[in-house]
Amino acid sequence: MPLRAALLTTVCAGLLLTGCAEPSTGPAARPAKASTEPAPGPPADPAPATAPRPAELPGIGPLTRARIPAATRQALVVTGEGPDSSRSTVVLYAYEPTRGWHSVSEPWQAHNALRGWTDDHHADDLRTPIGVFRIGDAGGRLPDPGTRLPYDQDEEFNMSGTGFLGEPLEGSFDHVVAIDYNRVPGTTPLNKTRPLGLAKGGGVWIHVDHGGPTRACVSLPLERMRELLLALDPAKEPVIVMGHAAALAR
Repeated sequence: MPLRAALLTTVCAGLLLTGCAEPSTGPAARPAKASTEPAPGPPADPAPATAPRPAELPGIGPLTRARIPAATRQALVVTGEGPDSSRSTVVLYAYEPTRGWHSVSEPWQAHNALRGWTDDHHADDLRTPIGVFRIGDAGGRLPDPGTRLPYDQDEEFNMSGTGFLGEPLEGSFDHVVAIDYNRVPGTTPLNKTRPLGLAKGGGVWIHVDHGGPTRACVSLPLERMRELLLALDPAKEPVIVMGHAAALAR
């Protein structure tokens, strides 16, 4: 064999023996580059569910809601069928911090004033004042049924004659709850003091329904009046929220 060919044969055989012909897969191979990704860990806990927002009073808009005292935990909502309607629906609500407002009565049918509702009540306008008012004083011709409100039983809670539809008015004041519109809170509903003046009306009560429109009051059937008297709790600073539906939604 010529000398040059012999030398080439010897060199190639040496390269094959040392492994340089292909990348080594043995222990002597260059270590793989370290990963910069973090090592997988246990699955993350699911995100906590967002706590539900406490419920608001149905049908009550922000302007009306802002007039409800922060400490109030009972609200009697009277929703008139329309601005000139004498018919309305009444629901008693209670408030719990985690739950918000929720109804504690069935809807009760009621009457309000003959000509409906007004934002600017005056004496003898035959409209019920719209707004949010405290309710904390009760009374009537009949004995106290067991209410926690101060209750004034007096024979002066009498009514005679007929209503706008010719219905008898007798018994309308057997039980009443005074609405704190143009009156002195903490006194009997019979108190005739009018802080805003006589022209602004007064004597606006929740009383027993006589089957027809009122002059300014809200009226409920006798059994519903008794339920209301037993449910109201002065410690919860109850209010009445009243007006036709569009007014309350403001």
